[in-house]
Amino acid sequence: MSKLNLNELNLKKLNNDFIEKSPEDIIRYIINEIGSSKIALASSLSIEDQVLTDILLKNNPNARIFFLDTGRHFQNTYDLMAETMQRYNFNYEVYAPESQDLEVLVSKFGPNFFYESVEQRKKCCEIRKVKPLKRVLSTVDGWICGLRRYQSQTRQEIEIFEWDISHSIYKINPIAFWTEDMVWEYINKHNVPYSNLYRNGFPSIGCQPCTRAVKPSEDVRRGRWWWENPDKKECGLHLRLEEKI
Repeated sequence: MSKLNLNELNLKKLNNDFIEKSPEDIIRYIINEIGSSKIALASSLSIEDQVLTDILLKNNPNARIFFLDTGRHFQNTYDLMAETMQRYNFNYEVYAPESQDLEVLVSKFGPNFFYESVEQRKKCCEIRKVKPLKRVLSTVDGWICGLRRYQSQTRQEIEIFEWDISHSIYKINPIAFWTEDMVWEYINKHNVPYSNLYRNGFPSIGCQPCTRAVKPSEDVRRGRWWWENPDKKECGLHLRLEEKI
């Protein structure tokens, strides 16, 4: 079967057609129609990304899954990374900041400059996350993400199929409409490995200096960049997206 020309993807139609489909159906569709070598899953080792890792590797054992190693992750995240590699018998593609960029940044501003302002924090994210992301996304026609509408107010309008205007590729969010309970149900049913930090009040896990535990009643992403306003809580990886019809 010939692969679908990316320019032929009608996002409005796809989102209507797949709104009640399972993540398995969505992933099988993009593997068959776009091509497995041109699709990659972005994993931060979150519960959402662990679910998608399980689904993707069950449908394609040679799937591309990448991890952005900022150098500031929790040790627990690296331990889970090793456990997941052993469990599924695969290797992550790992992308790290350019050493020269990082050396200049820390030498000029110090190790904790990101606490000083949103602009400073985004500068850190740009070097540690956004620039490495651009490198890997230049090799694909679409990327899979574990974003969910219920995660935060900045994500309430995401769709399953989107056009990533920043990288000129497609972005697929197979569990966009899942609740957190649905994520945990899948993890427990399929015995998917996950971070122990979730048991200690960390519902959203990023770099260690920028993540803290939250109270049960607080928003899922309240512990990420807790010193900032809620509408600023994105690192630059998930900017506003536009459709391409």
